[in-house]
Amino acid sequence: MTHSVTLRRRAAVFGATALALLLAPFTTGGASAATPASDVPAGMVEALERDLGVPRTEVARRLTFQDDAATRVRTLTQALGSTYAGAWVDPAAGTVHVATTTPSKVRGPMAAGVTTVHAERTLTQLESLGARLDAAGLPADVATWYVDVPTNKLVVEAVAGTTAAADLVAAAGLPADAVTLATAEAPRTFIDVIGGNAYYINARSRCSVGFAVQGGFVTAGHCGAVGASTTSPSGTFRGSSFPGNDYAWVQVAAGNTPRGLVNNYSGGTVRVTGSQQAAVGAYVCRSGSTTGWRCGTVQAYNSTVRYSQGSVSGLIRTNVCAEPGDSGGSLVAGTQAQGVTSGGSGNCRYGGTTYFQPVNEILQAYGLRLVTG
Repeated sequence: MTHSVTLRRRAAVFGATALALLLAPFTTGGASAATPASDVPAGMVEALERDLGVPRTEVARRLTFQDDAATRVRTLTQALGSTYAGAWVDPAAGTVHVATTTPSKVRGPMAAGVTTVHAERTLTQLESLGARLDAAGLPADVATWYVDVPTNKLVVEAVAGTTAAADLVAAAGLPADAVTLATAEAPRTFIDVIGGNAYYINARSRCSVGFAVQGGFVTAGHCGAVGASTTSPSGTFRGSSFPGNDYAWVQVAAGNTPRGLVNNYSGGTVRVTGSQQAAVGAYVCRSGSTTGWRCGTVQAYNSTVRYSQGSVSGLIRTNVCAEPGDSGGSLVAGTQAQGVTSGGSGNCRYGGTTYFQPVNEILQAYGLRLVTG
């Protein structure tokens, strides 16, 4: 089953919100009432301190800030409409930035606590340029493209030098001032080992459970084709799409109980309470059995990646590290489900880049309902 991958998402695009949110007070990092430490998911304090250097005493306050910021960004996205050019946050500084081609539209109560940045191109325009790259076809030497909202440009990364990226940009007819060329390690899928809690495909390979849904769980599409059988838990792939997308869902057999939890690899679990998309810059953590519980930040949305098997579009780009064996696992922001591990580059010794298939698209594609804890 194949689904459209062009222009499916925007960076920090959130659902409709009540007008009351537009008038709600917004607190910055120095003023927000922190989430009680007891409500911070187990293992997250240690992981954020280890991976991002966040002081333990700051974790609860910063997570509260980014939850508040997600609400504000959702409101701004709706209010700015076609002039919206993306948004990003800095939990350490307690700042929210919103880019727009018409800064004068950010006024009144919704401007409180927000830094407005003038942009030359809207997010829709940048994503349209990216769609032209997809239409031209990513060659094997081009690793990825994504919209970098803070710079208001597309970033196109090539594996060896930037020649292949420059050739692709020229072939697609993109304006040079809208693109930044860079180099990157070739991404790969994490298909043959586990991530999150393990499950086995056709008794030959292993992947990981992403998030529990009614009747089963979601995971990466490259883990198995429709009809493939699984064990631990036992089940069957009822939907799978890869490349193009990288998502799938498995219907589990009777006796298996989907639960709204994620393994934190510290002897406990993290509750999943929803799937609200975090903003660019937000802290996120990934669960995988090879490297355990690892954290980083969201760098971009709607990124296209060129794996050896083909291109996958609409992915979340992060600086969370991962290694083979973490494929299909869960990405969360606090207790909000974000996506399932697709692939990436680097490792957890020196750092790397990991891409995730957004969970909300998987739910929508197959009409599934997330199980919450």
